[in-house]
Amino acid sequence: MLLVAAVAAVALSSGCADAPSAPAPSDRQAEVAERGASVMPFDLERTTHQFSKTDTGGVQTVVADDPRDTAQITLIQQHLTAEVDRFRRGDFTDPARIHGNEMPGLETLRAHGGGITIDYENTPAGARATYTTTDAELRNALHAWFDAQVSDHGPHATR
Repeated sequence: MLLVAAVAAVALSSGCADAPSAPAPSDRQAEVAERGASVMPFDLERTTHQFSKTDTGGVQTVVADDPRDTAQITLIQQHLTAEVDRFRRGDFTDPARIHGNEMPGLETLRAHGGGITIDYENTPAGARATYTTTDAELRNALHAWFDAQVSDHGPHATR
């Protein structure tokens, strides 16, 4: 009986040791995080990007993981304010520096010529950019761009 209890204890403890852990970032995600650190002033390990697709475009939100982290919140707001200004002019240089010039949707977004309205707002824990268009091709480009961001940023991004 003692032997059965000992075997059961070993089996249970080894099962716990094999519990799945968070997957390691892919090589691509590690490269994107490294390049992102040179473009984005906030800490990817302390923030989260959210990309939500809509019928008319999408919403990009960046927040500090700790809503009391005022340093990260300020950096997010400064960065996204500047990015939205550039994106409105079709300047997507920063995403290209992070994700590469072949990033899905990027070429179409660069040529949008005012076909996308981009609204910016501060949020309590960061900032939000809302992209709106009536052009189906631009909407599809935004959706492809959002999907690439989520894939490339791995654990630092959600839908």
